[in-house]
Amino acid sequence: MTDDNSKSLDIFGIKPVADSINIVTKASIEGASSFLGKICLPAAEEFGLLLRDRVSNWRLRNQIRMLQKAEVKFDRFSKPHAHAHPRLVSSILSASSWTDNDAVHEMWAGLLTSSCSTEGDDESNLIFVSILSVLTSLQARILNHCCEFAEKKLSRGGWLTSEPYYLKLEELEKVAGTSDFHRLGRELDHMRSLGLIAHGFMPDSTLADLAPTSLGLQMYVRCQGYTGSPLDYFGISKS
Repeated sequence: MTDDNSKSLDIFGIKPVADSINIVTKASIEGASSFLGKICLPAAEEFGLLLRDRVSNWRLRNQIRMLQKAEVKFDRFSKPHAHAHPRLVSSILSASSWTDNDAVHEMWAGLLTSSCSTEGDDESNLIFVSILSVLTSLQARILNHCCEFAEKKLSRGGWLTSEPYYLKLEELEKVAGTSDFHRLGRELDHMRSLGLIAHGFMPDSTLADLAPTSLGLQMYVRCQGYTGSPLDYFGISKS
């Protein structure tokens, strides 16, 4: 601010107010950044310095790890010259950068790979990108487990489904990696609300039915990087 402007502010008696606003704004930003550093150290710089148009080192490392996994899956499952719609690539890169969980990175890598097609216009994985972006790492472990071990079958109408898959509380705790009973209930309720599992805990016991739905099974297949029929992936005959 020039001296002339300073004098004009003094005439109206508001210069001290303007200076105090600058001080409060600076102090607020520094305070918020400090707090974020305490509660979210890996990404504190990303939050605290939003005016900087760059990706934090932490997010970048996560993206690189996911892309490395995706390259392996791409080489295994994708056709030569296959590519993905930019909308999907952008969404997956952004969402995957906010986790450092290896199992979840594998799922994001699979979705990126299965988003690739010869034409590059397949947007069908947007469904699964939306779901995976709201899954906790605990839910991801449960989904992978039940889709792997539940008995898959065809319904009478020809739909991919599964038999009931029961786990005792002690077994579920090992799969999920937590013994927090009420948290497990919340996590399974959320998975059921997303349409990934059909049931959850039995109302009158601690036995859980983790039978994956058709949506859950198809998401699992896409998260492996496989773009073919889920029936072929699971080796299920249509006859």
